[in-house]
Amino acid sequence: MRALMSAPIAIAASPRPEPRPWRPAPAIQISMALHAAGAAALAVAPAAWPWVLGGILANHAALTGACFLPRSGVLGANLARLPAAAARRNEVALTFDDGPDPEVTPRVLDGLDEAGMKATFFLVGERAARHSALAREIVRRGHAVENHSHRHSKAFACFGIARMRRDVEAAQAAIADAAGVAPVFFRAPFGIRSPLLDPALARCGLHYVSWTRRGFDTVARDPERVLERLARVVAAGDIFLLHDGIAVRSRSSAAHAPEILPALGARLAALGLRSVTLRAACGGDDGA
Repeated sequence: MRALMSAPIAIAASPRPEPRPWRPAPAIQISMALHAAGAAALAVAPAAWPWVLGGILANHAALTGACFLPRSGVLGANLARLPAAAARRNEVALTFDDGPDPEVTPRVLDGLDEAGMKATFFLVGERAARHSALAREIVRRGHAVENHSHRHSKAFACFGIARMRRDVEAAQAAIADAAGVAPVFFRAPFGIRSPLLDPALARCGLHYVSWTRRGFDTVARDPERVLERLARVVAAGDIFLLHDGIAVRSRSSAAHAPEILPALGARLAALGLRSVTLRAACGGDDGA
């Protein structure tokens, strides 16, 4: 399903993004209306409960299915490709999840420097707090840091509204304190997006991001396969997903991102493409 953005992204110029009104996606509005209609129907005709229950369960099943479509815009605005203006400038965006990691992230930073590329790092809040010097080093080298939840819980998509808000806000505070820059983008752990997430993002002034193509580097054992998945068909405006976090070393034999960066950078350069941060691509200051 095609990824959607409901409106152009406005990157905050202030040190911390401002809260914005929450506007439910059409699918969420339909769901809310269905629940209200079901309650009204039961008040008038209690015997209709099997039909009401069936409709509610079908609605929940549809929303649950949408959670596992990471590039979909069903649950809310979703940046799965860079804006058209960035594509016209021949820009792409390399993004790294799950860090910072004291062994892998420095190697990724060195590889990016050698290739002359800028990237966006979606940091886990508690890891940013634990490795604050590394978080600041990412920014110092001209890259951007964004929000990838506070603990990267496997149950994140199952959190209730209050717990989800606390997790997102805790990550926001930890990353801002560690790196000196507040995130403006968010990516859900494992790419599983909860229907309850958007109110928390609006409260923090965050915009949701997924990806155009991913390398599956946390599960692949062959770096060439990772590179092939990323670079087989590349176009301006693509958002690439790789990992520099602990999951890389715990799930596979090696961290592939540092190893493939030279070849990936060469392929992008040969196509006349330039890797920039998401903030630069969306109109903000590169690395800020």
